[in-house]
Amino acid sequence: MATTGIALPGAAAAQESAASALPEGLGAPGRRILIKGGVVLSMDPAVGNFESGDVLIDGARIVEVGANIDASDAVVVDASGKIVMPGFVDTHHHQFETALRSQLADGILINDGRPANAQNYYDTILQKFSMAYRPQDVYINELFGSIAQLDAGVTTVMDVSQIHHSPEHSDAAVDALRDAGRRAVFGYFEGWGDRAKYPGDAARLKEQYFSSDDQLLTMAMGGEIYLPGYEEAWRIGRELDLPIALHVVGTFGMQPTFDELGAAGKFGPDNIFIHMTGMSEDGWKYASDAGAHVSFAVPIEMHMRHGTPPIQTALDLGMSISLSTDVECTMTADFFTQMRSLVTLQRMFVNEKALAGEDYPELMTTMEAVRTATMGGAQGLRLDSKTGSLTPGKEADIILLDAEAINVAPLNNAAGAVVTLMERSNVDTVFVAGQVKKWKGRLLGFDIERLKAELAASRDYLFEAAGIERDLFAG
Repeated sequence: MATTGIALPGAAAAQESAASALPEGLGAPGRRILIKGGVVLSMDPAVGNFESGDVLIDGARIVEVGANIDASDAVVVDASGKIVMPGFVDTHHHQFETALRSQLADGILINDGRPANAQNYYDTILQKFSMAYRPQDVYINELFGSIAQLDAGVTTVMDVSQIHHSPEHSDAAVDALRDAGRRAVFGYFEGWGDRAKYPGDAARLKEQYFSSDDQLLTMAMGGEIYLPGYEEAWRIGRELDLPIALHVVGTFGMQPTFDELGAAGKFGPDNIFIHMTGMSEDGWKYASDAGAHVSFAVPIEMHMRHGTPPIQTALDLGMSISLSTDVECTMTADFFTQMRSLVTLQRMFVNEKALAGEDYPELMTTMEAVRTATMGGAQGLRLDSKTGSLTPGKEADIILLDAEAINVAPLNNAAGAVVTLMERSNVDTVFVAGQVKKWKGRLLGFDIERLKAELAASRDYLFEAAGIERDLFAG
């Protein structure tokens, strides 16, 4: 990026200004970083929380968390007025749909026969739009979706892109996840057409891109039980020691298959079950007994008729749970919306029971919502040894949230402020594996204006290729 002699556009100039404000030595090889004087939410009971605390980073890793760390050789990041906490972990996001944001704002999951729902997720997004994607569309959608979540403090994602129409489509998705520079799990799901190699290309992808555990990118296998041939996907996934992720939604009539698999002992701790709506009591017991993980996308589940999010069922069974943003064609991918939706819906059902004079479970707390958004996701993706908490030895995926902003001040409860008051504008600074990705409210390292233009061009192509009119005032 040019720095002298050229008038920069507004966004580029703002990014340039943010980069110039970095403390001297921040990001220099071998130079430690001391995040100092913040309200520390570690999400690790053994570490604890600090009203005023420090986090010391050496390279990619956290080496110390405490009340007053002495590290005279370190670059100091002043965190006063900030909440310092682990980055959010999104366990299910269809990033290939970024160019279709809000296109299905009023849509439901499948056609119910009413004219208003003729445009729906399955028919419109999966059967029309997704079929039109070229590898270059996959790349820009994946990259821009990743960057946008970095801006919102989501440092880890499992990308569920049902767009693997060819090996080139798969390679484009991996390239974009890598170029975004954040922690990601590449979800290898289905594709369509003569050149689709799913699930057979999984071995090639793992060997080419995921042979090392010492990197930001890992891999998961998609295994949708409503599609023919899922048994082979599960077999390959387990052969390659990959987590096996799948949507579990009663709307698609998958309860009998789910129950059969559970009864046959096919579930395991490597399973990530997304949504888990409309499942039987037996199905839940099989999943729980197997140690499977459940990923909720609460706003989407409520909005798109997946079924009522079964939050309490998972909590009653003591299952590992996390949050996910699902589809931006219908709902925002920020995690403040996810946490608020989780805690308010759970409390609504509990409060209804209390008001009716019935026995009722414990009300979810905001601290539990934060844990679900951080450690819950890390555990679900098998990344809890690397991220999810501010624990010495883990990699430094850290966000600083502005607690002095007009929508938060004065600060009285750290977790409460994060869940009930904040939104993406409060995300001040973002580190991924010790590298600064956002500083003082500005993303670093990306030509956002150029990428926006490329995303818009992809959008225009996809609408034309899918034969769908873009109507700003639809509905």
